[in-house]
Amino acid sequence: MSGAGPSLHPGDWPSRAVLQFPPDAAPMPIPPPWTGESTFANPFPIPQDIYQGALSYKVPLAIASVYFVTVTYVNWYNRQHGNKPWRIAKTRPFYAFVIFHNVFLAVYSAITCVAMIRCLKRSFPHYSEPNAVVGTIDALCKIHGPRGLGDAVTYHSNNDTWSSLNSNIFLGAGGLPDTADVGRIWNEGLAFWGWWFYLSKFYEVLDTAIILAKGKRSTTLQKYHHAGAMLSMWAGMRFMSPPIWMFALVNSGIHAMMYTYYTVSALGFRVPNIVKRTLTTLQITQFLVGSAFAAMHLFVSYTVPVSVAYKVAEKVAPKVSSTVSSAVVSATESVAEALPTATGAAVAFLRKLIYRAAGDEGLAENIPVPGQPRPSRQQQQVMAGEPAHHDNPVHNFFHHHDTVEKTFYRTEYQTVPCVDTSGQAFAIYVNLIYLAPLTLLFMRFFYKSYFRRSPPNTKRESKPRTISDAAGDASRSVERELDSLDKSAEDAISSGVNRARDAVRGRKPANGYIRDERQGSMSPANKKFVDNVNRKVTQKLQELNEGAEATTKKARQLAQDLVGKAEDAGDKLEKEYEDGKDEVKQKADMGNEKLNKKGNQQSQKKEGQTDEAVAKPEKEPEPKDINNTLDSKEGKGLF
Repeated sequence: MSGAGPSLHPGDWPSRAVLQFPPDAAPMPIPPPWTGESTFANPFPIPQDIYQGALSYKVPLAIASVYFVTVTYVNWYNRQHGNKPWRIAKTRPFYAFVIFHNVFLAVYSAITCVAMIRCLKRSFPHYSEPNAVVGTIDALCKIHGPRGLGDAVTYHSNNDTWSSLNSNIFLGAGGLPDTADVGRIWNEGLAFWGWWFYLSKFYEVLDTAIILAKGKRSTTLQKYHHAGAMLSMWAGMRFMSPPIWMFALVNSGIHAMMYTYYTVSALGFRVPNIVKRTLTTLQITQFLVGSAFAAMHLFVSYTVPVSVAYKVAEKVAPKVSSTVSSAVVSATESVAEALPTATGAAVAFLRKLIYRAAGDEGLAENIPVPGQPRPSRQQQQVMAGEPAHHDNPVHNFFHHHDTVEKTFYRTEYQTVPCVDTSGQAFAIYVNLIYLAPLTLLFMRFFYKSYFRRSPPNTKRESKPRTISDAAGDASRSVERELDSLDKSAEDAISSGVNRARDAVRGRKPANGYIRDERQGSMSPANKKFVDNVNRKVTQKLQELNEGAEATTKKARQLAQDLVGKAEDAGDKLEKEYEDGKDEVKQKADMGNEKLNKKGNQQSQKKEGQTDEAVAKPEKEPEPKDINNTLDSKEGKGLF
């Protein structure tokens, strides 16, 4: 379409060709350019076979699968052993490796971030340039070719060729974008630093190895992040998708800060909690911004200036006429110099003669002679190149005019999409699929945390929660949500590993079913023997257990009987004591009565004695309480 100038058209839907799945394998990734001179954007050459071989889909898929399964199994192993640190984690070489690992990744990530910033700086137009906004969009969407709006080189899947809308842009060897082109993201550093950043995702799994060696548990969020980053970077670099530069730029910048924090912590310095919370918030933010930015590429188009060629057919005299005309002009100029006194009419007449002698009657008739009438209509048609009918073939030969197509160029504005191939769109889908679950979970918990209401019976908070606090709570909730699913996955994977191990160790007959499956290092016969021994031991223990239980019951019953007999004996003794006490009391009462009667009798006999005897009576013993004496004696004897 044509327009008044470059313009941006957001909201356009991608074409069906871009939505094709599986994506086209073409074009293959182009290695970074190497001109023999080392630059910051391309420090050294990378062989094409190594470059493209590392970007095979088998590499990230195999490594990510093995990594995820292995870490899940080791998590289960550590949990079974109480999450104790391994022996190697307590050695000095391990500590030195942890420091080196963190320092290396911090420095490397910082260099990659700087390289990507330089790449963008050399690719973006200056803000003061005309159409700077659309030019920036063009620099972000088209990553091959020379710098300039409309000068990009793009791939066309319908005819499997690279081309540019600018006819003055030439391709390189093999019909690929020229390696000498500058000003676009791919050649300015993304091809080199993006490829190495993709490989660094495999090295970063050592983070998980360090955590597991310390006896700690690798969270599901960490495993998902590492495995997903491998696949996302692979898709972006393999299909040379435009938004992959942002993944490399933002992720490398956050990693530079994160590994610096790890290094300081490993050296024993205390880092404020706000630093860790800030890093976590930045990581979640890159998920949100990265997914939105990548999705925008599918729905953006813009216009670029294009020089459109228009061909116009014109009839001109043959080359011989042009040659003759030049000769006539030269001849007449020579005659005019030789005959300075010749008049204008003579010179015009001479020119006519020469043209007629050459057979170009049209040019001869086109020369006006002073004092002669203008040429006729037929002669004007001949001069204009229109056909004139003559019977003379020689005349027709010299009067034949060729039809020549002349090309005229006019600048128009055509709409181009941001994404050109199905592979570029596929890389965007992979990133969206990778980031969508994390983004949705984070937004869910962020909303709940930020707009959380207090219970009715509690006091309302004096000031609202900050975005940083809500983001921190949301990130922790995301980790808890994923970890709740991870433990069941650990058990399932460990069970599957055990079954596979037992199946490999067991003997398989021809029908394919496992028979006499080996249990560890034991043969089937040994396993049977051990099972018999265990069964007999268990049976004997059960019998002993039953005998012990019977003995215990008998002892309890005997104790109860003894207690009952003791109680009965005590009751009997108490009854006998009461009976004996009553009998003794009765006897004591009878004895007292007798003593009393005897005393009365003696007193009566002494009534007739003299006064002296009365004054000095004989001292009699005081009667004793027999009951008390008996009680004391009986008491000492019984108790």
